[in-house]
Amino acid sequence: MQEQDTQPWYKQFWPWFLIAIPLSSVIVGSFVLRFATDGTNTLVVDDYYKEGKAINARLDKIERARELGITTLLDVQPGNIALEFVTSAPDSGEALKLDFFHVTLADKDFDVLLTRDANGVYRTSIDYPIQGKWRLRLMPMDESWKVQDTVNLPQARAFKFNP
Repeated sequence: MQEQDTQPWYKQFWPWFLIAIPLSSVIVGSFVLRFATDGTNTLVVDDYYKEGKAINARLDKIERARELGITTLLDVQPGNIALEFVTSAPDSGEALKLDFFHVTLADKDFDVLLTRDANGVYRTSIDYPIQGKWRLRLMPMDESWKVQDTVNLPQARAFKFNP
């Protein structure tokens, strides 16, 4: 005759082991969900779908700047920004838009309007210091070409800012 185990189910190992697997999955999943929804997303670009569709247009604008042979020197100092064209300066003398995108904090993004002075240097003044890593984008008002680069600011002297 065989002896039967008469212990109740809750005193045995295997039921608790089988319950622990899905229970641990629920607990870990709730932590992941809490971390995913906690806080705001501070990415610079929020609409990746539209950005992905527009990437070819952006690349065409950079290529257009290369075709024009645009080369510039950009000088970002506390209180002053100066942009000098080495080659292929715009003939019209229209204002240029310089966008500053902080690489991690979207609320620090801003743009300035550069206007040409009598010497042909595009200038503007700013009221706050610019420090850290920035993605810069330079475009004319008609957005026919674009120059962009990622730089660490401030820099001691003017630097090349070319497509």
